[in-house]
Amino acid sequence: MKDDTVKLGLKPTGPATERPISIAIVAMGGQGGGVLTGWIVNLAETHGWVAQSTSVPGVAQRTGATIYYVEMMRAGEGGQKPILAQMPTPGDVDVVIASEFMEAGRSILRGIVTPDRTTLIASSHRSLSVSEKMAPGDSIADSSAVTDAIGVVARQEIVFDMNAMAVKNGSVISSAMFGSLAASGTLPFERDAYYDVIRKGGKGVEASIRAFDAAFDRTVNGAVMPQVDAPDAATPVSALPDNLHDNRANDLLMRIRAELPEQAHAMAYLGLQKVVDFQDAAYGDEYLDILRDLSRRDRKANGDAYDFEFTATAAKYLANAMAYDDVIRVARIKTQSARRQRVAEEVGLQDGQVLYTTEFMHPRMEEAVSILPVGLANWLKARKPLYNWLDRRINKGRRIQTYRLIGFLPLHFVGALKGMRRMSLRHKTEVIHRDAWLADASQALASNYALGVAMLTFRRLIKGYSDTHVRGHSKFEKVMQTTKSIADRDDAAEWAQRLLTSAIKDASSKDLDGTIMTIESFSST
Repeated sequence: MKDDTVKLGLKPTGPATERPISIAIVAMGGQGGGVLTGWIVNLAETHGWVAQSTSVPGVAQRTGATIYYVEMMRAGEGGQKPILAQMPTPGDVDVVIASEFMEAGRSILRGIVTPDRTTLIASSHRSLSVSEKMAPGDSIADSSAVTDAIGVVARQEIVFDMNAMAVKNGSVISSAMFGSLAASGTLPFERDAYYDVIRKGGKGVEASIRAFDAAFDRTVNGAVMPQVDAPDAATPVSALPDNLHDNRANDLLMRIRAELPEQAHAMAYLGLQKVVDFQDAAYGDEYLDILRDLSRRDRKANGDAYDFEFTATAAKYLANAMAYDDVIRVARIKTQSARRQRVAEEVGLQDGQVLYTTEFMHPRMEEAVSILPVGLANWLKARKPLYNWLDRRINKGRRIQTYRLIGFLPLHFVGALKGMRRMSLRHKTEVIHRDAWLADASQALASNYALGVAMLTFRRLIKGYSDTHVRGHSKFEKVMQTTKSIADRDDAAEWAQRLLTSAIKDASSKDLDGTIMTIESFSST
């Protein structure tokens, strides 16, 4: 049989032992991963090397970073160019650069950090993912496992807060990572060559070089592994001010002193500021009215022996319950000048530059109706054809440019509706739930002080709005009803805390359901 295979006379570009230098960069959106990749490619090509870069976009802040991959290698004899890979291969990556600490952990899980080959360059700061922000309670991922793993799985580790260093020098994190790469000794180029590449960019050159130098020197002097997420010393809550200039605010301050135990003063003052900012001074009076009544119950339950923990805890969680997330609050936050200033600082806005932000919003008819007065909202909900017709027009994704007039004005209008909030269906619903929660905690307090306090903390499960709010409410009801079923047990408070912990840490509710089944098993015997 005739062999028609075409055979090309390809010769190796160098010795069989020669291999490219491979660099993987994992960076969140807006952190200059593309700029850093371009700098590295430019650096290699300036020195006659062949370099190739590819990128695989992630979903940025939601589920992970974009992965940039660079391979570089000297051209072969006669100018023959090597064939370079487009994606990192586990066990075959020389340098991994992570712009955020948990991204370093994800790189380890992908297998691209290995102890015999890889230099790991990572910033120790945290940029919380949306999943960490939206889950109930304290859902921040534990970084200690990453800290422990880095010292084992990497040949060389360079880890410090590169983001803080870049900000201090008026630049962005890519400049600091570039400086650490230069100091790591993994690339065969002189320091001045890195400067030349930065200068070619032509933007923010001086600030970039300052950040580069600071990171270079920090790396050379030794990058000590940080104690990420180490528990800080308790931050003391500031004492109450002697008086306030505004007469209405000062009256509220005097109420705290006169009506609440001293142990709850500081937390009540913080809570009062939160609810007044959320609504108005009259809402602050309502907050103190409720807190005063809870404090009286606390005294009857011998709260003095417990340093009035029930009142202090109520001061915190009652404020959170009263300052709930609704469409009005979200709109106000997005149009506040303080928010724009924070975003400008985070992206390093320079003089002469214009800042635009695009918000993705997906409102539902249910959320729109909830901010209407109770009578009108119920009238609309009772007319299903009209309600469904409106829902088809409202329930869709939208991209709104906040700092353009056409986007700013609708958001500003919605935010200005806060004067109507206390007449809304959403407020009525929140008040009913709030009063039932406080009644359950107060009832438990009379016979089991610790259980009453524990029930107050269940409010941690509820936050956000839309689907996030619904899921939180569902978990809250499970935890509260299960706790009430064992309220007569001496260890009810301990089981309440176990239920709360399971609900906070488990997004799928499997652990929570398992804890509930355990309680049901001994309750039925």
